Amino acid sequence: MLTIKKLRVTHRTRNGTVHAVDGVDLTLRRGETLGLVGESGCGKSTLARAVMRLTAPASGRILLDGTDVTRLTGRAAALFTARVQMVFQDPAASLDPRYTVARAIAEPLLPTVRDAAERARRVVALMDDVGLARALADRFPHQLSGGQRQRVAIARAIAPRPDFVVLDEPVSALDVSLQAQVLNLLVDLQERHGLAYLFIGHDIGVVRHMADRVAVMYLGRVVEIGDWSDVVDGPAHPYTRALMAAAPAAHPDAGRAATRTVLAGELPSPFAPPPGCAFHTRCPLAVERCRREAPALRDAADGRRVACHLAPAQSAEPNPTEANTLRPLRRLP
Repeated sequence: MLTIKKLRVTHRTRNGTVHAVDGVDLTLRRGETLGLVGESGCGKSTLARAVMRLTAPASGRILLDGTDVTRLTGRAAALFTARVQMVFQDPAASLDPRYTVARAIAEPLLPTVRDAAERARRVVALMDDVGLARALADRFPHQLSGGQRQRVAIARAIAPRPDFVVLDEPVSALDVSLQAQVLNLLVDLQERHGLAYLFIGHDIGVVRHMADRVAVMYLGRVVEIGDWSDVVDGPAHPYTRALMAAAPAAHPDAGRAATRTVLAGELPSPFAPPPGCAFHTRCPLAVERCRREAPALRDAADGRRVACHLAPAQSAEPNPTEANTLRPLRRLP
């Protein structure tokens, strides 16, 4: 459904030019959840904003059902907006403090639902859909809990009946007790409405629960992408291994600590990225080729795609990642 080809987003500042997204290729199927993980500043949110047309790309293409959305104008751009929605990280910041719950949810319906009575009926149905009590319709955001505010944001996102929703760390601003409720809500909505999600997150456990496939970004580039079980449980790229090892474990043991990859140094400056592989300055396995030549994102032996010179190449067998069906949706207790 969604194809991103060689996408680049640059920011010009007084200190120089930052390539926030540097030649990213991604695909998303209908009903699929693609998890996007990486350190702060790696370009995840910038990529999401480019997909939403909130940030103009420097080059590359974003195709929705074959149509290049970076070139849309007028009514075609408005129709695209109805098909693609976004839930931001902080609902307190993304909701207008002057709008009541009912008005916030009704706003995306204004271009398509002209009848006020029909809009009111749709708002009630959406509140029921996301588990909001109807008595909250006249409340303002500051009168709601964090979980209620995020439910309003989700209701607003699904109001125009989109095909695709960008979820930019949708539970990171919530208490742990509320996170499972919101994640289960997202799973239920995906099951009922056939939504596709681009799920951005720092919490590897949350991404593992939600995603069908996982893409890992480092300094503006995708360094590994594949089925969730391969990337999370058996990462191939050295950066992915370090990222997964740093995630908190429910049952840590001495064996895991002994094999943990500890990265040296800090994330390189985006104003002056290192030559060759951008990760070679922190990689414990780097060789001379890594310092000279930037690795391309290529098919690895087990069907995933990895940007690493040391990853084994793919055999002649078909790519199992492309053939996989979506895994059954899971709910948290």
